[in-house]
Amino acid sequence: MKKNLIWIVIALMSLCAAIAYMSSPCRTQQSSQTDGSENFVTITDVVPDAILEIRYFGTYNFVGTRIDGYLEPTALLTKEAADSLRAVSDDVKALGYRLKIYDAYRPQRAVDHFVRWAADIKDTLMNHYFYPDLDKSVLFEQEYIMAKSGHTRGSTVDLTLFDMTTEKELDMGGTFDFFGPESHPVFGGNPETGEYIPTEGITAEQFAHRMILRRAMMRHGFRPLTTEWWHFTLDKEPFTDTYFDFPVQQLK
Repeated sequence: MKKNLIWIVIALMSLCAAIAYMSSPCRTQQSSQTDGSENFVTITDVVPDAILEIRYFGTYNFVGTRIDGYLEPTALLTKEAADSLRAVSDDVKALGYRLKIYDAYRPQRAVDHFVRWAADIKDTLMNHYFYPDLDKSVLFEQEYIMAKSGHTRGSTVDLTLFDMTTEKELDMGGTFDFFGPESHPVFGGNPETGEYIPTEGITAEQFAHRMILRRAMMRHGFRPLTTEWWHFTLDKEPFTDTYFDFPVQQLK
């Protein structure tokens, strides 16, 4: 009887110790130290019709090499942004289009890679394709490259439209990530009214294609950027001051 009582006391002491550990501040802090990826989803899980062409996983980008932090050719967004993007997809599908994604969540280590590249003035491998009219030394000054990016907060996406009839991207009158005024939404017209203003370098049809994408994104809560026709951020983004750094890869 005494022996059984001793074992019961030992078991109770162990249980109390375990409860104390689980409820201690140290334990709570340890369990809350995550990379933040639990707040994200893979875009194609929510928008299965989206086409992915993740430029920073490959070498066809303004740097000319795979960018740090892109471990797999996938695209991630916060759950809120992905849900809104699904609504956009439903809209454009009714018009005969699909969304084509170039980039979405971007880890801070990728932004740091861009900063290092921009500081190396001699590295102009891709200037012919992405910044033929710019001296690389002005990229910081003109804010083409910055130390922080809205993409890193997880609710920004770079995209275009894919025409299901022609099986080609819509002609937007300019390529993704081109550094120049040709990429501005106001180039060739008034994006607020949709009015085309004849301008050398963009046709009325190309400007209209930009407006189809812009209006669909804005209808579902995304705000455009003044310098890039392809760039949109969820207006009610859940993380306004958090810059994540977990890599781009399939979520586990």
